[in-house]
Amino acid sequence: METQAQGLLESEPLQGVDDDSVASADFSSMLSEEEKEELKAELVQLEDEITTLRQVLSAKERHLVEIKQKLGMNLMNELKQNFSKSWHDMQTTTAYKKTHETLSHAGQKATAAFSNVGTAISKKFGDMRYCEKSYSIRHSISMPAMRRK
Repeated sequence: METQAQGLLESEPLQGVDDDSVASADFSSMLSEEEKEELKAELVQLEDEITTLRQVLSAKERHLVEIKQKLGMNLMNELKQNFSKSWHDMQTTTAYKKTHETLSHAGQKATAAFSNVGTAISKKFGDMRYCEKSYSIRHSISMPAMRRK
């Protein structure tokens, strides 16, 4: 009997055995009739429990849809809520706050620079208006027009 037992045992562990080969193996010959009956009963019980759980889940999903409809919630509203929450979460991150602060500061500096350039240009045009050359150019342009009349 020891030689038979040694023949059944392999000296090396199984390697590379896939689920298909295990599933196709016939273990029923190693089980007693009593064990087979117990496993069959357990199988039926598990299948019944799975069917019941599927039915319960389906009923709960229908109930969820009904509640959402009563509350006026639809896919678009949920997407809006998710987007708003994500936007809020992003705005509270340190990276966003630092970037916002930096860009705000840069915008203030750019506004001040443009304001200074605008003031300088306005001043230059104002200076040109009262400049003697500007007066003579205006005078020479307007004189021929006056002569035609």
